Amino acid sequence: MLDGLGPGLAALFPDATPTVVVSPEVTGFLVGPLVARALGVGFVEAYRAGARLPIAEPMTWAEVPADHRGAGQRLGVRTRLIGRSDRVLLVDDWAATGAQARGLGALVAALGATVIGTAVIVDECHPAVAAELGIRGLLTGDDLS
Repeated sequence: MLDGLGPGLAALFPDATPTVVVSPEVTGFLVGPLVARALGVGFVEAYRAGARLPIAEPMTWAEVPADHRGAGQRLGVRTRLIGRSDRVLLVDDWAATGAQARGLGALVAALGATVIGTAVIVDECHPAVAAELGIRGLLTGDDLS
C-alpha cells in the first residue's frame, strides 16, 4: 500500500508542477515524503509550535484556525527552505475542516511562494471549503462509512 500512496496522492494534481511538498507534523511527516519522492521534488516539514525544542534556524510561522478538535495552533517552516519561485503541494493524511491547509497556505504565501493545492488521503471538508482551498482526496468520509 505504501508503494502506491505517494504516486496516488501526487496523481491528484496531474498537471501541476510542484517544486516542493510541505506537510504538517505528525502524520504529514510520513505521507509527505512519499509524495515528494514520487514527484522527484524536495520535502519541507511544517512543525507545530511548542511541540519540541526550538529549531536552531530562522522559522516562519502562521496561525491555524480552529481545527476539527476546536483548537487553534501555529505551524512553522524553516524559512530558507521555501523561496518565491517555489510551487508548493501541501500534503496531509486527513482534511476535516481545512484549517491546516488554510494555515499552511497563509504560511507559504507569506514566503512569496505559490500553493498549487492540497492532497490528502481522506477529504471530509465541506465541498465549498475543499474547492476554495484546492483540497483533493483519494477518499471521502462517505467512502469510509
